[in-house]
Amino acid sequence: MSCKKPYEPAAITGNNAYLVIDGVINTAANAVTTIKLSRSRNLGDSVTVSNPELQAQVVIETDAGGLYNVIQQGNDGTYQTAPLNLGTAAKYRLKIITHNGSSYISDFVTAKASPAIDSITWKQDKGVKMFVHTHDPQNKTIYYRWDFAETWLYHSSSQAMLGVNNRRIFYRDSTTQVYNCWGTENSTNIITASTAALSQDVVSYAPLNFLADSTEKLNIRYSIDVKQYALTLEAYQYWEILKKATQETGTVFDPQPSQLAGNVKCTTNPNEPVIGFISATSVTEKRIFIDNSQLTNWKYTDPANNICVQVVALQDPNDYLHYTFFDTSFSPFYFITPGQLAVLKTYCLDCTRRGGTSIKPSFWQ
Repeated sequence: MSCKKPYEPAAITGNNAYLVIDGVINTAANAVTTIKLSRSRNLGDSVTVSNPELQAQVVIETDAGGLYNVIQQGNDGTYQTAPLNLGTAAKYRLKIITHNGSSYISDFVTAKASPAIDSITWKQDKGVKMFVHTHDPQNKTIYYRWDFAETWLYHSSSQAMLGVNNRRIFYRDSTTQVYNCWGTENSTNIITASTAALSQDVVSYAPLNFLADSTEKLNIRYSIDVKQYALTLEAYQYWEILKKATQETGTVFDPQPSQLAGNVKCTTNPNEPVIGFISATSVTEKRIFIDNSQLTNWKYTDPANNICVQVVALQDPNDYLHYTFFDTSFSPFYFITPGQLAVLKTYCLDCTRRGGTSIKPSFWQ
């Protein structure tokens, strides 16, 4: 051990907070462009949550001089345009001025048209494997990227008939129910494919997602919404390098980390690194649903079963709707008999305590 020394180069120990730009210029008809701005964190930072870049001025510019504002939405670093009809005839770039006055600009990029997604298929094999299929009959796309958002229905461990607000018990209805909830997650892996080595521009069975056996996501009903992007060769090379640097490292046989060069530069400080690659493409989209009834022997075990033990509480003899139970981690479950109330851990009764929402998504079937 005496011959080993920690390797801490300045690049990972310095106080660096580089601008990170995530998003594409969406050239589809009546489409909204979404750009996410944040700042990088050092490897040693104890805080791992996103570090959003707020109050920036963001503009899409065309090679013909057209300008389109991308406006901040909320406080998570998301910026969006109004619905636009940019088309694929022009070239586009992104201009950014941060709140501290730093200026950033991307290269002009050629817009590409993404073909439709043909289908999203899946098969059950020690979990559920999902695949994407697409093709371009004009053989022009060649380079593809996908991301997705998955949404699933889940239940609380027990269905509460009652709720409590300011120590007052009320009867729940469809507007206050907390039994049905929907969880949502965005993809984190980089998913790309190229047909450059093929005689036809056809992608079949490109791996998209994998759900481990008996995950809760498929316990009732699951949906995945997939977005497809057409890439230029330069954009494809960027995403391939990023994929290898983030998803294919860990052993001596994996690619070594390398410098990542995007197409965005800082004009106020040319030596400042900027993370991101701006592409312009029409974005195509497809959603599928999977029901638990379509699976074989898919059994999910709720880990909350061990803590969801019903307790009997006494009611206020003068006001049965006055909630008096001393432990604030419990909530009213149902009335047993006059004078007695069943209570249960709130975590067991309220599905929103597990991070989801009790509001049914508009796309849910």
